[in-house]
Amino acid sequence: LPLENFTMVTEFLLLGFSNLNKMQFVLFGVILCLYLIILSGNITVITTICLEHSLHTPMYFFLSVLSVSETLYTLVVLPKMLLNLLSVLRTISFTSCAAQMFFLLGFATTNCLLLGVMGYDRYTAICHPLRYPVLMSWWICKLMATTCGVSGILVSIFVTFLVFSLPFCNSNRINHYYCDIAPVIRLACGDRYINEAIILIAGIVVLVVPWMFICITYGFIIRTILRIPTTEGKKKAFSTCASHLIVVVFHYGCASFVYLRPSSKHTSDKDKLVTVTYTIFTPLLNPMVYTLRNREVRVAIQKVMHWRGFSPKVI
Repeated sequence: LPLENFTMVTEFLLLGFSNLNKMQFVLFGVILCLYLIILSGNITVITTICLEHSLHTPMYFFLSVLSVSETLYTLVVLPKMLLNLLSVLRTISFTSCAAQMFFLLGFATTNCLLLGVMGYDRYTAICHPLRYPVLMSWWICKLMATTCGVSGILVSIFVTFLVFSLPFCNSNRINHYYCDIAPVIRLACGDRYINEAIILIAGIVVLVVPWMFICITYGFIIRTILRIPTTEGKKKAFSTCASHLIVVVFHYGCASFVYLRPSSKHTSDKDKLVTVTYTIFTPLLNPMVYTLRNREVRVAIQKVMHWRGFSPKVI
């Protein structure tokens, strides 16, 4: 039938976890606690890096930018998700849905690119220590961070346009708790094959290319570490990369599962579980890994807390 005969969608209904019934209240409490931990953890990392001069290095500069991006990412998803868990009316307007997808994709892409840049930072620090101050000068660091942010915005505009330029009619029930690509584009009533193919290619560029770049840089890093004569030197060199590797594996693993498949291959329940991991546990993992595994950050947090009048024994 011609599209003129259909009623165009003006708002969407986010089904979320409506099938859990009363368990939604328990889920609300759990997610709220995790959300507060995410906010406090990332804000602590950002504040500590800003105030402690010993952490004014490229590695911690990129970590602070990543923490800002992760915090903003959760702000786009979790408040609405928490509200929907307590609400019967779970609608979101067409424009708000597009805006949510735009910001989500922008911050998610920025995070992926930042992790790639952080891998390059570790490569230059370990493989080219004498040239490190030149290769990772503050001007270059700021340029890299800005490039990641601008690239995230451009990719987000492009993909969001591909999704919402399609006609939406009849069904407006999004079987998800936020406006993600696959559950939204499946509601389009026009031919979406070309749009999906282009979005998949964009996902490969954003996810696979930085992942391959990180693998190559760590290949050189491992080769350099194995040439260090002392065991203590090897442990010290590897410890500077371990936190980054943990975050990279978790981040790219979940993101690849969600975004490197056609929408027809998505099964709602499994995807919801993975996206909960991606939207909650990845931002939670970032500050925890970098503080629990990194003595420099732990000491700096204690110094900042002591300077603000709190006992460092609390940490």
